[in-house]
Amino acid sequence: MSEHTLLADSPLIITVAPNGAYKTAKDHQAVPLTAAALAADARACLEAGAAMMHMHVRQPDGRHSLDPQIYREALAVVKKEVGDALLVQVTSEAAGIYRAAEQIAMVRELRPEAVSIGLREIAVPDIAEAELADFLAWLARERVMTQIILYDAADVARWQALRARGLVPPGAWSVLFVLGRYSAGQVSSPRDLLPFLQVYDGALPWSICAFGREENACVTTAAAFGGHVRVGFENNLKLRDGSTAPGNAALVGQAAEGARTLGRPLASANEARQIYSEIR
Repeated sequence: MSEHTLLADSPLIITVAPNGAYKTAKDHQAVPLTAAALAADARACLEAGAAMMHMHVRQPDGRHSLDPQIYREALAVVKKEVGDALLVQVTSEAAGIYRAAEQIAMVRELRPEAVSIGLREIAVPDIAEAELADFLAWLARERVMTQIILYDAADVARWQALRARGLVPPGAWSVLFVLGRYSAGQVSSPRDLLPFLQVYDGALPWSICAFGREENACVTTAAAFGGHVRVGFENNLKLRDGSTAPGNAALVGQAAEGARTLGRPLASANEARQIYSEIR
């Protein structure tokens, strides 16, 4: 969204992150851990206003997994439930289990429609710069909608430097700003967005996610600045009044209400695909 685009002309993409790599039923009974539970959550969140799901899958014992076959099975079950009405983005998160080479291999094997990748997890000494450039070129060539996860202003500057040096060819890129990842108690504030925006060049679509009770305040603030938003149990279990959300759809519903307050329409999955698949 350019600085001159009206909010009313810029559909907001709400992504739901329903489980993450660590949450279990001990954290909340409604955390979806199976393909069937993800599909049910996909339906509820779609109806609440989500255009996109950020998907983690688990081993049978509940542990985080990057197994391509587990992903294929979950993607098929979700697609059977909601068809193409929800854009599904898989994660490549290491979660302290996988190394960069394994993460890259999973993405290449699965070739998902959309994926999120932590810059800090793949731009590491284990991966030679030429290998990193080759992977980024593959993502661009395959037109995988790739969201680069950035944790602070230094990450933003590093990503922009890679692009400036030509290591990131034109592709379907976007970025996610993680607010408050290193704050005390890992609790986010809308003010955490400012350092990102101060250094960001605005070249790509951007989204935010946030931790804790002020998640909704953070996403509404980002929506007001033209960004997109991610909510869900991966980062937060609380509604804006401090009570525990009954499910992910309630968090999506809050974000949708904020968009309506701003006069910003909600994006459909196809509109999200248009925004995130544009070659830049």
